[in-house]
Amino acid sequence: MLVSSFLTFPNISWWMRVVEAGNVLFDAGEHFQKMSYRNRYRISGSNNSILLTVPLESGREQRQPMKEVKIFNTDMWQVQHWRTLVSVYKRTPYFDFYEHSLAALYEDDYTYLVDFNSASIGWVRAQLKLEFTINKTDEFVKEYPRDIIDLRNEKKSNLQTPKYYQVFEDRIGFQPDLSILDLLFSEGPGAVDLLKG
Repeated sequence: MLVSSFLTFPNISWWMRVVEAGNVLFDAGEHFQKMSYRNRYRISGSNNSILLTVPLESGREQRQPMKEVKIFNTDMWQVQHWRTLVSVYKRTPYFDFYEHSLAALYEDDYTYLVDFNSASIGWVRAQLKLEFTINKTDEFVKEYPRDIIDLRNEKKSNLQTPKYYQVFEDRIGFQPDLSILDLLFSEGPGAVDLLKG
């Protein structure tokens, strides 16, 4: 089993761990941590990687459990994120394949960050056709037994992520461990084999 925070379009190494674990417990009771992937995801860009951030009410200074963190929807962040994704990935092999269903996530208004993150994880899970058990807890547990992998405080994974085609690799080199969206748009249904391999 694996314990995780609710992350926004988690990176490739996170998905590699989930595929291996088969059972994920999401912690909605933990406190929000700024400068983490709880409200950000990193994608490829023509000059460097791009960090897309979901804006929050009260900014980065959240002093509350994740289940209470609200999105600041006045900024129209969904429009900006979607335009960035289209601009960066329109030329990738599988963007058109996922475009319609993914766009729906950016058309809905989400009040709470955990709801958007849960929707993003659910969308990716469906696209990859993965069958892992999902559970959620509202009660924060500081430490879990050693046989449970706890990813809540992991800043950077030491996993070797797979190499695959990236749209701007010829300009900026290969960018490892981006959001799973980068792998999906490049490899499509074959992404799951790279995660398992």
